[in-house]
Amino acid sequence: MAVAVRRLGPQAAVLLRRACVGPSGAGRGGAGRARWVGFACPGSAGRRGPPGPAAWSSGLGLPPRAGVAQRSSRYGSSATEVPAAKVEDDSFLQWFLLLIPTTAFGLGTWQVQRLKWKLKLIEELEARVMAEPIPLPADPLELKSLEYRPVRVRGHFDHSRELYMMPRTMVDPAREAQEAGRLSSSTESGAYVVTPFHCTDLGVTILVNRGFVPMKKVNPETRQKGQIAGEVDLVGIVRLTETRKPFVPENNPERNHWHYRDLEAMAKITGAEPVFIDANFQSTVPGGPVGGQTRVTLRNEHMQYILTWYGLCAATSYLWAKKFLHRTPGR
Repeated sequence: MAVAVRRLGPQAAVLLRRACVGPSGAGRGGAGRARWVGFACPGSAGRRGPPGPAAWSSGLGLPPRAGVAQRSSRYGSSATEVPAAKVEDDSFLQWFLLLIPTTAFGLGTWQVQRLKWKLKLIEELEARVMAEPIPLPADPLELKSLEYRPVRVRGHFDHSRELYMMPRTMVDPAREAQEAGRLSSSTESGAYVVTPFHCTDLGVTILVNRGFVPMKKVNPETRQKGQIAGEVDLVGIVRLTETRKPFVPENNPERNHWHYRDLEAMAKITGAEPVFIDANFQSTVPGGPVGGQTRVTLRNEHMQYILTWYGLCAATSYLWAKKFLHRTPGR
């Protein structure tokens, strides 16, 4: 015991002595306090093992470390709550990210349907263009269902009220097939010559796109040989009015520059009916505009969209499966 007191130091020894003997010296109080402290002082009855940390703290008058047990319990509760919250977040993220490949697959399937619709429409237009010409209907309302349909008319041109749609390039299927895939093109810029045409049989005046002329031939004085006089039989493709597309300039009637077909405005300027046809290639005369300037090809980029959406679906599906289905335990 003396060795233990010597090791504790003078102050601890004084406190230990007071705990053993009490303020009045030796006696029953000292022995009882010694037993309360947790070890036997000299002269006390009964002996116990070495005191624990709680006994030393109580016996030396040191306050207990409050909150130690509570802190341990609190940490244990948090440790069990964190994995549960993490599992819940991972589950939500897993199903939320699955929306990306699912949506991409749906859009790709929708583009497949659009491609079928577009191919069928192009086929119908090509068949309509190649159909036998019919007489031009007397009722303009019937023309709404006859776009791209060939019609036959007889009458004469009024070259004094020509309109010019510009800038335009000439439709030449043979040349376009040769230049397909090239970065540059040898197309020449020009204009379409739109001329009022008085129909003898119907007694009405319509608008006829006679065809393409280069810019140096826009002035009618430079192509007098091509200005047809007298009555002629003409076959043309019915075209309807169109709205201005983005980035297309506004029409300028004062300068006689037309960038898109505004049939109401064109008819008002020329005094004709809002009926418009593209003259076929057979109407071309030496020195005059080149007919057959009807484009029947429609924009068809659905196959590119199909590859894009299905490719995105495949890529995101692979990444999703790699992260959520093939991950190693504990990660």
